[in-house]
Amino acid sequence: MNWIILIVAGLFETGFAFCLGKMKEATGAEYCWWGTGFLLSLALSMTLLAKATQSLPIGTAYPVWTGIGAVGTVLAGILFLNEPATFPRIFFLLLLIGAIVGLKLVGEPH
Repeated sequence: MNWIILIVAGLFETGFAFCLGKMKEATGAEYCWWGTGFLLSLALSMTLLAKATQSLPIGTAYPVWTGIGAVGTVLAGILFLNEPATFPRIFFLLLLIGAIVGLKLVGEPH
């Protein structure tokens, strides 16, 4: 269950980074709405991360959380913010995904 909580926390990290990206181009009320989304996503992400680390090792949970956020943010940038999907970006994104999976596999003794 704590791995699911950690994954959701990572998705909220992607959410706050995406909101931050949208704030960059917004003004007025739209800026405030994206700012509110940023703060809510940040609070939920941190709260869920803290919950997940109650039973997962911090040395595994934190890098997995940041990795999910990084992968999600790159994908959101490509899909929604017109950022480039170049071969080197995709290659290193796949390496990062492999590292996240590897940390999950070696993170807990069986």
